[in-house]
Amino acid sequence: MKYLSLPTEERIKLQAQAFDGKKQCWVPNAKESFVEAEITGTKGEEVTVKTSKGESLTLKKDDVQQMNPPKFTCCDDMANLTYLNDASVLHNLRDRYERWLIYVSFFF
Repeated sequence: MKYLSLPTEERIKLQAQAFDGKKQCWVPNAKESFVEAEITGTKGEEVTVKTSKGESLTLKKDDVQQMNPPKFTCCDDMANLTYLNDASVLHNLRDRYERWLIYVSFFF
């Protein structure tokens, strides 16, 4: 099971992170596909965000993707994600890869 799921203690620690579902989101990034950001303001169809890289950006609402709560960190079954969007799937796979957790999908 070492390469399939996180130890319970590590999962609890990751899930205890602060999270505001109305502010935290994913935004497109040329180098990393998507980066974490926090919404700082909205005006009409535009959203202003501050990325985890420290940049301030103004984007169309349609370019911003919703982020899953920390309870889905290293999710074993991505069908269980609240928001099943490109950014969330890529983040989950990247997170699992960095922790040496394989992701296997079974089709019957």
